[in-house]
Amino acid sequence: MTATRVDADVIRRLPKAVLHDHLDGGLRPATVVELAAAVGHTLPTTDPDELAAWYFEAANSGDLVRYIATFEHTLAVMQSREGLLRVAEEYVLDLAADGVVYAEVRYAPELNTSGGLTLAEVVETVQEGLAAGMAKAAAAGTPVRVGTLLCGMRMFDRVREAADQAVAFRDAGVVGFDIAGAEAGFPAADHLEAFEHLRRESVPFTIHAGEADGLSSIHQALQICGAQRLGHGVRITDDIVDGKLGRLAGWVRDRRIALEMCPTSNLQTGAATSIAEHPITALKDLGFRVTLNTDNRLVSGTTMTREMSLLVEEAGWGLEDLRTVTVNAVKSAFIPFDERKALIENVVLPGYEL
Repeated sequence: MTATRVDADVIRRLPKAVLHDHLDGGLRPATVVELAAAVGHTLPTTDPDELAAWYFEAANSGDLVRYIATFEHTLAVMQSREGLLRVAEEYVLDLAADGVVYAEVRYAPELNTSGGLTLAEVVETVQEGLAAGMAKAAAAGTPVRVGTLLCGMRMFDRVREAADQAVAFRDAGVVGFDIAGAEAGFPAADHLEAFEHLRRESVPFTIHAGEADGLSSIHQALQICGAQRLGHGVRITDDIVDGKLGRLAGWVRDRRIALEMCPTSNLQTGAATSIAEHPITALKDLGFRVTLNTDNRLVSGTTMTREMSLLVEEAGWGLEDLRTVTVNAVKSAFIPFDERKALIENVVLPGYEL
C-alpha cells in the first residue's frame, strides 16, 4: 500500500465513481421534511438536522433488518411524480457537488407505486429527474454520468416484473439490475427465472450477497444466478485463511468480479467492526477488484468524500489506493467498454495527477 497521504481538501476535489448507492437512502433531510409536510406524513422530527441525526442513530443498530426499516420515511415522500422528480434531480446534483463523475443509482420501482403510479411510470419519472440533474450539473461545470439499476425486492414476488422493466428501459438510462432487501432467509435463487431472463436479454446484473449472509449466498449469486458483481460481498473473507484463497474467493478475484463495498454501512449493519479492520483494505491488497461506495448517504450520514477520508485516516490509505478503487469502479460499470475506457483515460486518471 502506498504511503502517500492526502488531506480532506484534496479528497474533495478527486474524481469519484460509485456503483452501489440507493436512491431512497440518499435524500436531503430538508427535502424529506418538505415533501412529508406536503403529503401529510409524520416524521420523527421536522428539523432537518435532527432528522439527519435520527437516521444515522436509528441505522446504527448493527442489524440489517432494522437498518432497512428506516426507509419508511423516505419512501413515503417518493410516491408521486413530483416527489420522484425532485428526489432524482437532487440526487444527481449532490453527487456532482461531491466530485462524483460516474454513478449507478439503484431503487425498487415497486416501492414507489402506492400513490397510483405504475412501474413504468415510476421508471420514466426517475429517469426524467436524473436527466434534469445531469443537465444542471453539466451546465455548472461539474458533469456526472448517472446510470440506473432497477431492483427487485427479494422477499416479495415482483422481481420478474422489475426485471422486465430493466429490459424495457435498457436504452433509456437503465444500465442493469439488482435484488435488494433482507438477505438472510431470502435466497437469490428463488428468483432464478428473472436472472435467466436478464441473461437471455444480455442485461447485466449485480446481487446483494455476502452482507448479512455468508459464502452460500455469494456462491448462489455467482454460480447459480450468474451475477457479474456482488453488492457488498464482505463475507468473501470467510473463504480466506492466512492469505490463502479458497475456491470461491479465488473465483471472485481471478475473474475480476467487482465487490461493491460500503464501509460505513457495513459498520451500521454489523457486517464489519471498524473502518481500520474493514475487509476492503485486505481484499484490495490481495488483488480483489474492490470498489468504494456509500450505499445510503442519508441513512449512513456519509458521502464519497467521507468514505475516502475515513479510509485515509483510519486504514492508512493513500492517493494510489483511492485511484485504484475509482478505476476499479469505472472498469466494472454496466456501460459500454469504450465509454468506460474514455472516462478512465480522460477524467479519472488526469484527476489523480496532483
